Amino acid sequence: MTPLVEVHGLRFRYDDGTAALNGVDFHLNAGETVALLGPNGSGKTTFVLHLNGLLRGQGRVSVSGLTVEPKNIPAIRRKVGIVFQDSESQLFMPTVLEDVAFGLLNRGLDSVTARGRASAALETVGMSAAAARAPYHLSAGEKKRVAIAGIIAMEPEVLVLDEPTASLDPPGQRSLAGLVADLPQAKILVTHDVPFALALCQRAVFFQAGRIAAEGPVEEMVCRFDWHFAFERSKSPR
Repeated sequence: MTPLVEVHGLRFRYDDGTAALNGVDFHLNAGETVALLGPNGSGKTTFVLHLNGLLRGQGRVSVSGLTVEPKNIPAIRRKVGIVFQDSESQLFMPTVLEDVAFGLLNRGLDSVTARGRASAALETVGMSAAAARAPYHLSAGEKKRVAIAGIIAMEPEVLVLDEPTASLDPPGQRSLAGLVADLPQAKILVTHDVPFALALCQRAVFFQAGRIAAEGPVEEMVCRFDWHFAFERSKSPR
């Protein structure tokens, strides 16, 4: 099977000299859901921003056989959709329906087609009833769903979610997990939420200092790097 996403030797340094990626090799197969684990600052978000050309480093990145380079960026961005951690950064139109249709209209679709696809995306994420509401009136979980609708309306092949459970309460996290599990796209989840990753991902890669230190089943990575929450309350002497 040819991977849907292939990355070889990816390196990236920010303008201030910070080396964010130090030779990353990665692949994603069609239909696969992979978790990116690791500490803050280890390169996870920098890495996924290379998948649709928002950042450009040294090395090779390809999606569906297309190399991520200037001439292919429009096609690549139709294939890779990113849902950012802060959903509000993706919601700015007067109504939910207009927000979800925005990208389609910007791509050149006619209004009727764009609104039809936006409505279908809202139905997929369970937000049809909110189509006429203002996005800023929504809860955190509802905003996340609308942000996802705006991306899946574009019919990408790869869905990237950056810290998808941030700001969500446990019921919201469970609900989001159910939604994400049902989406047909290959998915990359940048997350610190181990239960979320365990529920959804077949594989995890663990980032350290701009490299992939290891990869394998989520539970194996969690145990190997002690990446679970544990709290030991010291007992007061009696």
